[in-house]
Amino acid sequence: MMVLGGIGFTAPWLLLSLAALPILWLLLRAVPPAPIKRRFPGVALLLGLKDDETVSDRTPWWLLLLRMIALAAIIIGLAGPVLNPEEEQADGNGPILFVLDGSWAGATRWPQQLEAIEAQLTRASRLERTVGFLTLTNPKPPVFQSADAWRSRLAGLSPEPWQPSLAMLDEAMTALNGVGDFDTLWFSDTLAYEGHETLLNLLQERGTVEAYQTAINVLALRPARYEDGAVQLSALRAASGPTRDITLQAIGRDPAGNGRILASTTTTFEQGETQADIALVLPSELRARITRFDIAGQRSAGASALSDDGLRRREVAVISDRENRERLELLSPHHYIEQALAPTADLIIGAMVDALPANPDVIILADVAALPSTDAEPLMEWVENGGMLVRFAGPRVAASDVSRIDEDPLMPVRLRAGGRSVGGAMSWGEPKALSPFSKGSPFFGLSVPDDVTVTAQVVAQPDPTLSERVIASLSDGTPLVTRKNVGQGQIILFHVTATPEWSTLPLSGLFVEMLERLAVSSSAASATSTALEGTTWVPRRVLNGFGALSDAGVLPGIDGPALVEQPTGPDLRPGLYSSGDRVLARNVLSTDSVISRTSWPANITVRGLTVAPEQPIAGWLLSLAILLLLADVVVSLSLSGRLLSRSNATAAVLGGLLVLSTPLDAQVEQEDFALAATSELVLGHIITGDNTVDEIALAGLRGLSDTLFFRTSVEPANPLSVNLETDELAFFPLLYWPITPNQATPSREAYAKLNAYLRTGGMILFDTRDSNTSRFGASSPNGRKLQELAAPLDIPALEQLPSDHVITRTFYLLQDFPGRHAGRDVWVEAADPNAEQIEGMPFRDLNDGVTPVVIGGNDWAAAWAVNSTGGPMVPVGRGYSGERQREIAYRFGVNLVMHVLTGNYKSDQVHVPALLDRLGQ
Repeated sequence: MMVLGGIGFTAPWLLLSLAALPILWLLLRAVPPAPIKRRFPGVALLLGLKDDETVSDRTPWWLLLLRMIALAAIIIGLAGPVLNPEEEQADGNGPILFVLDGSWAGATRWPQQLEAIEAQLTRASRLERTVGFLTLTNPKPPVFQSADAWRSRLAGLSPEPWQPSLAMLDEAMTALNGVGDFDTLWFSDTLAYEGHETLLNLLQERGTVEAYQTAINVLALRPARYEDGAVQLSALRAASGPTRDITLQAIGRDPAGNGRILASTTTTFEQGETQADIALVLPSELRARITRFDIAGQRSAGASALSDDGLRRREVAVISDRENRERLELLSPHHYIEQALAPTADLIIGAMVDALPANPDVIILADVAALPSTDAEPLMEWVENGGMLVRFAGPRVAASDVSRIDEDPLMPVRLRAGGRSVGGAMSWGEPKALSPFSKGSPFFGLSVPDDVTVTAQVVAQPDPTLSERVIASLSDGTPLVTRKNVGQGQIILFHVTATPEWSTLPLSGLFVEMLERLAVSSSAASATSTALEGTTWVPRRVLNGFGALSDAGVLPGIDGPALVEQPTGPDLRPGLYSSGDRVLARNVLSTDSVISRTSWPANITVRGLTVAPEQPIAGWLLSLAILLLLADVVVSLSLSGRLLSRSNATAAVLGGLLVLSTPLDAQVEQEDFALAATSELVLGHIITGDNTVDEIALAGLRGLSDTLFFRTSVEPANPLSVNLETDELAFFPLLYWPITPNQATPSREAYAKLNAYLRTGGMILFDTRDSNTSRFGASSPNGRKLQELAAPLDIPALEQLPSDHVITRTFYLLQDFPGRHAGRDVWVEAADPNAEQIEGMPFRDLNDGVTPVVIGGNDWAAAWAVNSTGGPMVPVGRGYSGERQREIAYRFGVNLVMHVLTGNYKSDQVHVPALLDRLGQ
């Protein structure tokens, strides 16, 4: 390919023909010799006459120029001009291997990467070079085929939620054995990983290597941790750079069960730093509903951190006996504990024999000296398996001999007899305040109020291990709270009572915060490989490379130690895993992961992903030549007086060009609409001409699309407004048509498109929005308008939605179908009157396919509609009942879309036993 002025030519030798144009110009402009003049007397009779239509004795220069331009356009077009040509590789005549990292790090820029790959495939196709693909996150032996064959498969490429490992790279290098020489185009995700250099050296031995990667800095998020009373988040970037702010979002379920952004915060990468930390303080109720944290604007598995039991609401057992329960409530040692923990934990009140089978996170004993062996042995086993035992001192503990000489297994330290109190044998001069909490304490960061004082306590015996077991102390250094680790669990002792008898601690907010810290940290060490030894974890939901969760399907279970130790990959996908009633999140990154940018050797050419693709322009030039030649014909006829007068010739040419250019603009606009409607699944609404109704319809479909995204495997793009006269309807599985009294009646062509749409599997949801007044009947203006609009449509016989219709169970089991109104009358295509009721089955064998129309008047779009922040746009009902009605409306919308996409799948599924019985299976 030769490049001239930034334009490449595949057949540059044809450009030599341009040199003949000046010669042709001279030939066409040549004038024959002037004729000899002979006087004829009769000519005198013609003197004074004028001819309005004159014929030029030579071709006008501007018409010759028009012809020259047309001829030049033909010559240049046949020379194969290409915009944005790429330079040839030095030895560019063999196969090309496309190597893709294919990891989560490239997910955010994946569309741009596919565009760059397609541009290189176009170049390879022009050069007639075969192409093979090797994806390092899922290596398979490359198959070299034509570039055009691979171009049709690009849509099937997607990033994986892990990075290439050494084993994967070894498998990739093994796959290249036996393959001859080739050039390599490496599309990197910009992150460094072990083994990268070894593979690069191997590829350089086979041919030249070019690298393509974005200059955008990759961002990632470590798993969230709950420490010091806040959710600790750490964001990473691959390379240092200038100061940059990012937004972190906490996503979870609202009280209605809908996915929402529950909280967001901004953190900053400082100049030259690659890590940004922030502590997010959230109420416990809100924290328990969080399912994941995301970096706003990033669409990758590495920019998401799934949450698990580490942030959930804890179960705390408070061991109580009948004697304590019969005492005055305010003197009970359990009263203050229950009041402190009730807002943040689920309490289990009862005896030890009832609490242990429930396997709570924490067990609390208040002023219990010794336990019977029937309780002590199973309690000790529970602690060793990861439980937390919290004990409070009191008169009974102070008067007993428990843990005096030898340390009791269920006590963290040895105790002195008698205790210590103001005015006692071991007296203080005055009540003692608390000392600030040390950094290693679970209470670190809590502020100590001045009014919290201690007047009595049980005292720990001095011991070599005492200092390391103290997690809270008084101002004079006396231990107030001690702790020891037993197996995977902990035993904690408050050396004061849980009542105000010995201290004012139970009356303070600090008491609540300390108990909450202990409850939350009760499983902090439970996710170690040793703690998970002997357990099997079943995957429930797994992440894809773009950070979207999907059902794990039939993926096998994972051993507990492997779940926390092995790197992610095809056999260990990031996601949520469960074992019994416990849930553990395995994220892409671990708490100590770091990321860095790939460095390429100096001899490797590195290009960006924003390279403009090659664009052949021969077609445009030849089209221009045809238009110019047509204009030449029109002008020539006009100049000869055979078509138009000369005065109208120019206007005719300009008018024709204007008419020809108008469809091109309309075609471009239609192509943009088609791309937006087909790139992903899209819902659409019919434009009514009423701006308010159209805005609510669009907002309603946006809310329904969000609900589908969060609750199902369907991930729709933003909905579109559809003009029946100009837009193609076949792109949309479902069209929502709100009825207004004054909307225009569609044209005959629009009705033809609507009937074709209904016959080919589309569904239209007609909504008269008047169910609260006339039950969408003909008595209302909307109902009469619906009859007028629907008359030319090929609508089958209808019936009220039966209770066993597939729409009632495609995703949710529904009995009502409310929107903003709660009417139950919804009409669908009537079932076959001979529909069979199979014995033992609750549903009839209804018609196959999808009902082409659904008619109602409950104003569903208003119930679905959300504003820019995701909140409801239109109120529905009052209080909880209204929100419940809105929730059922969302479920009805989900069922409609699922019915369109799956047809009678659910009906067939219900009838499987009967079908198998008929087949004798």
